[in-house]
Amino acid sequence: MAKDVKPTRKNLMAIEDRIELSERGHDTLEQKRDGLIMEFMDILDQAQDVRADMGENYETAQRKIDMARAMEGDVAVRGAASALKEHPEITTQSKNIMGVVVPQIESSKVKKSLDERGYGLLGSSARIDEAADAYEELLETIILAAEVETAMKKMLEEIETTKRRVNALEFTVLPDLHTNKEYIEQKLQEQEREEIFRLKKIKEKKEKEEEEEEAAAEAEAETVSEAAD
Repeated sequence: MAKDVKPTRKNLMAIEDRIELSERGHDTLEQKRDGLIMEFMDILDQAQDVRADMGENYETAQRKIDMARAMEGDVAVRGAASALKEHPEITTQSKNIMGVVVPQIESSKVKKSLDERGYGLLGSSARIDEAADAYEELLETIILAAEVETAMKKMLEEIETTKRRVNALEFTVLPDLHTNKEYIEQKLQEQEREEIFRLKKIKEKKEKEEEEEEAAAEAEAETVSEAAD
């Protein structure tokens, strides 16, 4: 609060420096916020596309597995699934987007050739192969969706944090600093006026004393002159 600030020129200079620094910080944060929003919109578009692909791939995979069950039977489908020896592997790294660390998910051994699936050419059918292809495609889409959704969440959190910092500077810190600056300037002006008034009074008093001394000297001179006459 302004009343807690001591109205000195040193404090005024310090507050002016803080105002300049806060304004630069505010501008920088605004630019960061705007940049983050643009990046977020790009990721959001990608997320919408991935969600749409995931929905389509799920429907395709479900249709393919239903067809395989209907034509080959549950036993054959389960047997082909249990023959899988090498399961997909997921590794995570990170990348930096405007200071925000987001995950980068890498997958391997998701899509497999017929001989890599373990059930062999004689133990499968075209329908089982098509179902396996569809679910491998779905799994890759799910992995990509997890990466995009996580990145979008982290970007949104950073946008909200940056917005709060911008608002704090714009609506709290800077107004308080300007209020303190105005308070100090007002008090310094009052002190300056009081000092001018005080100096003026001293000057007037001194001039009056000098006039009285001159008058006294003149009176004394007249008295001496009259006594000499």
